[in-house]
Amino acid sequence: MKVCLIGYGKMGKAIEEILLRRSHVITGRIDHFSETMLPELLKASDVAIEFTRPESAVDHLKLCFDYGVPVICGTTGWLNQWNEIMEHLALKNASMIYASNFSVGVQLFFALNKKLAGMMSNQPDYHCQIKEIHHTHKKDAPSGTAISLAKDIIQLNSHYKKWSLNTRQAPEDLNILAERAEDVVGTHFVSYTSPIDVIEIKHEAFSRTGFALGAVIAAEWIVGKKGNFTMSEVLGIG
Repeated sequence: MKVCLIGYGKMGKAIEEILLRRSHVITGRIDHFSETMLPELLKASDVAIEFTRPESAVDHLKLCFDYGVPVICGTTGWLNQWNEIMEHLALKNASMIYASNFSVGVQLFFALNKKLAGMMSNQPDYHCQIKEIHHTHKKDAPSGTAISLAKDIIQLNSHYKKWSLNTRQAPEDLNILAERAEDVVGTHFVSYTSPIDVIEIKHEAFSRTGFALGAVIAAEWIVGKKGNFTMSEVLGIG
């Protein structure tokens, strides 16, 4: 498989290591200084893996669609343009997998979160809260993973209508607490607290390897397919 890496920061380098270990070919490594090379590199690629910044991700996705290259996107913070991207994907008959977190463990955590949210929908004495802790270099807050968790809870639990960051504005708000600390890869908690007890599920990443491996697995899966897919489909989980 010939892969174009769009974004060559810490995640890009972690993905590169796994790609080479699995005998894939890297056609190019795009960073802020080499973006003009992207069209030529896409012509030589079977798939692209995109981990950059929200302000550039949408243009990268559209360019991949234009060149007929399936793209794995892990950049968060651009979903206000989701409909625009879906329209362009359909227009170009392209393919994409977006995930706020590509870790296999986090995908299982998402499935567990959905199951628990459904069970707790009939338990009004329990108040739900999400907490996420990330390294100090992470730009967006809350994390894309925390937002994904919140959206699933809101969909399945009628007690909540929207999420709020750090401060609960109304009873129907699902509060997300975001903390930044040194040397924390990423930790997420979902808790349900009542006057008499608490139920909590947690995912803690020890390194970026899990995120990188999931992105590579997604890239291997999407080659030859058309459409917009999810990591749940890649892994065959609910």
